[in-house]
Amino acid sequence: MRWDSLTDHADDTDGTGGARATGPAALFGADAVVTRTVDTPEFRGITFHEVRARSIVNKVPGASRMPFEWTVNPYRGCSHACVYCFARRTHAYLDLDTGLGFDSQIVVKTNAPELLRRELGSRRWTGAHIAMGTNVDCYQRAEGRYRLMPGIIEALRDHANPFSILTKGTLILRDLPLLREAAEVTDVGISVSVGFTDPGLWRTVEPGTPSPGARLHAVRALTDAGIECGVLMAPVIPFLGDSPEQLRETVRAVAESGATSVTPLVLHLRPGAREWFTAWLGEHHPHLVERYERMYAGGSYAPTWYQRQITRQVHRLAAEFGIGPNGRPSFRRAGPAGEPAAGAAGPAAAAPTQLTLL
Repeated sequence: MRWDSLTDHADDTDGTGGARATGPAALFGADAVVTRTVDTPEFRGITFHEVRARSIVNKVPGASRMPFEWTVNPYRGCSHACVYCFARRTHAYLDLDTGLGFDSQIVVKTNAPELLRRELGSRRWTGAHIAMGTNVDCYQRAEGRYRLMPGIIEALRDHANPFSILTKGTLILRDLPLLREAAEVTDVGISVSVGFTDPGLWRTVEPGTPSPGARLHAVRALTDAGIECGVLMAPVIPFLGDSPEQLRETVRAVAESGATSVTPLVLHLRPGAREWFTAWLGEHHPHLVERYERMYAGGSYAPTWYQRQITRQVHRLAAEFGIGPNGRPSFRRAGPAGEPAAGAAGPAAAAPTQLTLL
């Protein structure tokens, strides 16, 4: 693999002894280090902006409404290229395109592991739960090259700090030994996102992700290793992935994977994602554009009645196939390999009409 440095943005021409951003680095302030492209098919067309972040543990806006308060995001932008991704809007803050730019201009916080270790060791840090993968996927393709997650998990393990990971990336299996070590000393929650199993829908709406089958294989591998893993059935896409037959097939496949829970989330379309998804819909399913305009006329979320309908259907199917629907992630310590995890949760809470973490 050849990594070509387009521009080295760190210099000392101002005589201050510090780095000064030049050219494209102005997008990221003085922390920009280098911008790279890669000549292998896996990364063709993707540009990586390596930066040294100033902080890595971020407080979630409106945290009182969320099941978590703090997040760690080692990347911005995501090569999974999911057309519905709500995080697209965040690229606008960098003056980058929220469409193809979000898919191909990836910001890499190269100092994330060391920075996290320092912040966890601060006297001000109280050991609160940290969620990962709630903005962009921490196991997207770039992680195979930059390997930030092992250091991040090691820091969380060494500080016995509870954490959770949500991902579509099968690369999480690379870090299974570290996850088991962390689960011996703190609460670890893993969820894999699989909204549908339809191969045709997957290829067009989530073109950069591992297949749904591969993701469910990862669920099986995690649970077989003693790490409880739930499935976030997200998104359930109206008129394309919500037929009774499609819901049944997806929940059946989730059950066969050994997932400990299944939580349905209906597609929501925030600004940034809404425009990109609508353009995709007009190209691939033009007959549905007006139906979507009516369904989402009230804002980013589908009508409450529709959300509840999907939730009821999935819960019934989950009960039929022997898995417990769950309204929010559960965080439990793993037992020895092949044994059930300790600290199993009590009766599942009633699922809300729509979680807002995705």
